[in-house]
Amino acid sequence: MGENKMEILSLQNARVKGWAQLQEKKHRDKQNKYLIEGIHLVQEALLSGADIECIAYDYEQGIPFELRDLPDHSGVEWIGVTRAIIAKVSHTTTPQPVFAVVRKEKIAWSQLDRNKLVVVLDGLQDPGNVGTIIRSADASGAGGVILGKGCADLYNPKTLRSTMGSLFHLPVVEGDLTDILPQAREMGARLVTTSLDGQTTAFHYDFTGSCWIVIGSEGSGVSPEVAALVDDAIIIPMPGKAESLNAAMAASILMFEALRQREYSGC
Repeated sequence: MGENKMEILSLQNARVKGWAQLQEKKHRDKQNKYLIEGIHLVQEALLSGADIECIAYDYEQGIPFELRDLPDHSGVEWIGVTRAIIAKVSHTTTPQPVFAVVRKEKIAWSQLDRNKLVVVLDGLQDPGNVGTIIRSADASGAGGVILGKGCADLYNPKTLRSTMGSLFHLPVVEGDLTDILPQAREMGARLVTTSLDGQTTAFHYDFTGSCWIVIGSEGSGVSPEVAALVDDAIIIPMPGKAESLNAAMAASILMFEALRQREYSGC
């Protein structure tokens, strides 16, 4: 951890006020930073080499044991703070004893591995669903996730918690789908989405090659502008009595069917 340690004990400290502001999107955008809370997320950020500005911990308890033996990252400040400061900065009612301030990293969609599956979210407003899809994309070995306009903010505390650290494991891009998707198609990507009118089931569709799965909003599905760009519409069979699946469940089914086809088709 190096020797880059200090203490901040006053609630009126300017840095504390800046950290607390990161609960709001406008300040995250202005500062180009975001906050992660809890040992697990901070651990994942450290292990992945994320661009961490500082890690703040309860100075009475000391640096959490789980973080003490991780690789050193030069430039990361370790700051002991009071529980009152943690409570002021935290988004949760029962704050954990550590948080970190992370600088946003700009990733271009062109950096995504085109040989892997890419998951595209169109107007998905629920932070839990967005975070869960990023987690499933990580688990299934997808090449990345693209968040279009109208999606929950990637750096919303609820989104971050739902990713369970997967945010740090694969590229997550924010952008305009009406700009990105036509270019992706020109480069050979095949775009597929789910639809109740789909003629092919998800289990008969070919997910190999350069395939991008487009997931629409919970209420209204894929927007008309994006639907006009999609190549294929498929349906997930539901022989039971449930009327529908939520977006994260549907996306996860498609991602793991793609994984089965790509890696386990001979089993």
